[in-house]
Amino acid sequence: MLRYLSAGESHGPCLSVILEGLPAGLALTAEADIDPWLRRRQGGYGRGRRQLIESDHADLLGGVRAGLTTGAPLALRIANRDWENWREVMDPAPGGEPRKRAVTEPRPGHADLAGGIKYGHKDLRDVLERASARETASRVGAGSVALKLLAELGIDASARVVSLAGIACDGGMDWSRLAALDESPLRCFDRKAEERIIDRIDQAKETGDTLGGVVETRFRNVPPGLGSHVQWDRKLDGRLAQTVMSVPAIKAVEIGDGWQASALPGSQVHDAIFRDDQRPYYRDSNRSGGLEGGITTGEELVVRAAMKPIATLMRPLPTVDVVSHQTADASRERSDHTAVPAASIVVLAMSALTLADALLEKLGGDTMRELRERLEAHRAYAAGF
Repeated sequence: MLRYLSAGESHGPCLSVILEGLPAGLALTAEADIDPWLRRRQGGYGRGRRQLIESDHADLLGGVRAGLTTGAPLALRIANRDWENWREVMDPAPGGEPRKRAVTEPRPGHADLAGGIKYGHKDLRDVLERASARETASRVGAGSVALKLLAELGIDASARVVSLAGIACDGGMDWSRLAALDESPLRCFDRKAEERIIDRIDQAKETGDTLGGVVETRFRNVPPGLGSHVQWDRKLDGRLAQTVMSVPAIKAVEIGDGWQASALPGSQVHDAIFRDDQRPYYRDSNRSGGLEGGITTGEELVVRAAMKPIATLMRPLPTVDVVSHQTADASRERSDHTAVPAASIVVLAMSALTLADALLEKLGGDTMRELRERLEAHRAYAAGF
């Protein structure tokens, strides 16, 4: 129902986004609805010099007129301000041999070598320019539109860091303090742990190392009944896991209590069901993370993802040059020491795209008016079931 495509390279002229399947009548501007999320993606303690160069802004090129979506595909462009310094290197025109700034020393942990083998590139820049996490600006651009759609339908969203460098900084979820996440350099609620983590990031800077962590995204007021149990590829937990795992450097995903639940007896894992005159079906706990059998339960949808340390190291690991086949140090590209806070925004964006897709799949409708009417009717049905 909601299709997302992107194109563009890290040091090319721009990133391009197509988002197809949006209903008509969604109020949308780049300045109010997209750019703030792009700024959040660029923030966070431990980011590199690239964030000083770029100041991301989305240009709406299609699918919006007079501040409202038309139902046509939405087209976005996010300019790469560093393009001027790379114009000759990244020129699509033929010629320019030998290539300038060619990369032949693949970085362990990156797509360099595997991508070079797959597509036949000895200059690994043809791989890393697209595999670069710069591409995640496209995801956030598209995901911010999905977040606006969900918000218009009464569904709230949050993104935060719950662990970084092996230090827990969960602090407990508090929907009334979402603004505090934007004020935090690590997007977490735990200020004491934050100080320890910043010290750890500073140490990583000094040693030329990188750090990973765990991020969490939540959605509340999600209606029950999104997704399906009837086929493997329609299960919403599976769809969420695939989209989140596609984010660069994400190596594990859990829904709800996930890994923790695997070590406990069932009596301490499953969420008992209640109902009374004041409330329809509800749970006193939410260990399932709002999904049972691949279908939303109506409780908060909770997705966590583990991000490995960034693969570009200022003190690089050994590798093998793909041209000379001699031992070498891995190539150095401008990089962050950690991007876990930024990853929380990217994971949120991808989760929002998947949830919005499931919502449109369930309700249908070509306009926001139809969507609101159908969602209201569905909520009433579920409450009286």
